[in-house]
Amino acid sequence: MVKGLDYIGIAVIFFCHDGQGNFVFHKRGEKCRDERGRWDCGGGGVKFGETLDEALVRELQEEYNATALEIEYMGLDECFREDSNVPSHWLIFRYKVLVNREEVKNNEPDKHESLGWFTLDNLPTPLHSNLPGELEKYGDRLRE
Repeated sequence: MVKGLDYIGIAVIFFCHDGQGNFVFHKRGEKCRDERGRWDCGGGGVKFGETLDEALVRELQEEYNATALEIEYMGLDECFREDSNVPSHWLIFRYKVLVNREEVKNNEPDKHESLGWFTLDNLPTPLHSNLPGELEKYGDRLRE
């Protein structure tokens, strides 16, 4: 059984920023589950028995070597999409997370081709298929 495909997956998604209007994004590599070659913010599935906070802390460390300095919960969204004609269904808990830019690094080079800092007005392309909707919905809060 595969989460998100055979049953509803639960994930934490985070927009990491440096407090100066810059956000870290990574380019999804060949070993990612889907959306390979697209730029994305951080995130990952919640493990059985793990709280959302524990998942957020773990994923921040696993992906970006980062520790949260401030965490702002932004909302819950339901995500239905298809990749290569395979439908998926996720419940997504979204966060805005302040991090120390100096400690951020690509901790998953096998999954992330590259990593970079971008402003919301100058994002790399192509973006993960969910990001345009997320940026439209949460853009004002991300700019605060």
